[in-house]
Amino acid sequence: MLQKELEKYIEVLANQKGYSPHTIAAYKRDLQPWVVHLEKQYETLPGSARNDPLYLRLYLRSRSEANVSNRSLARFLSALSGFQKYLSIKPSFKKYIFKLPNIKYAQKIPSFVTQKESKQMLDLVTTEKNTKSYFYMRDFLIVALLYATGIRREELKNIRLSDIDRRHGTITVTGKGNKVRLVPLGEETLKDLNHYMKKRDNFISEKQSESDSLFLNKFGNTLSARSVDRLVKKFGRSKGLDFTPHTLRHSFATHLLENGADLMLIKEILGHASLSTTQKYTHVTAETMKKAYKNAHPRSGE
Repeated sequence: MLQKELEKYIEVLANQKGYSPHTIAAYKRDLQPWVVHLEKQYETLPGSARNDPLYLRLYLRSRSEANVSNRSLARFLSALSGFQKYLSIKPSFKKYIFKLPNIKYAQKIPSFVTQKESKQMLDLVTTEKNTKSYFYMRDFLIVALLYATGIRREELKNIRLSDIDRRHGTITVTGKGNKVRLVPLGEETLKDLNHYMKKRDNFISEKQSESDSLFLNKFGNTLSARSVDRLVKKFGRSKGLDFTPHTLRHSFATHLLENGADLMLIKEILGHASLSTTQKYTHVTAETMKKAYKNAHPRSGE
């Protein structure tokens, strides 16, 4: 019974809330074991109170003993909260609603490339081979765009030519929950985009492709999210660096903050629903901290 409701809830996340396949898979992965556990408890003890807090405590303990981190348990409780809100509008399912505890865990500082490394990363190698290669310019622009805009890999792979306003230097992206927002490109990235588009026009003509996706695979079709991951990592290694699409998103936000950008502005560009999500980027890098100390403290030696 509860299993069928979980399947319906997953459909709601996909069809009504517009969650990405990756997010939906995470919700299912978190909630499925709980539903199995709960139904098993009710079969074993049919006469017990349906929403006995003990059931949830036993489940959390078993997950903890299986070396599941507090961060993962907190994520499960967040997913369960949404599922319970869905169940609460159905009177017959109120017996499955539990009071959820708060689980504390250490916040992980987001990884990012330094501003010095970003210059190394975007040093366009202008050998004859590279300037003639569609694939080099494609991979270069993917990395440049992720760093210059802070967009997610899913948002990047879904960019269509019609989403780009080269005259105003903006791109329209569709984020989580099908929320649409404008992101600025910047003059340097716009120049890189214009250079890439010439390569893309030639490539699409060779492949006789009619795709309107900004980034194409070797067949002239839309890149997959997995391909974006692979290409970004490969490009980074070619520059002696190690980063992912999400690392570049962190780097975008971190560097804006280091250079004095307003937190609310960063929130809007990143497409965060809550300011608290953006605040994780307010960590102070060692480089910035040392610079501020040298400039401001009388015992710094400067």
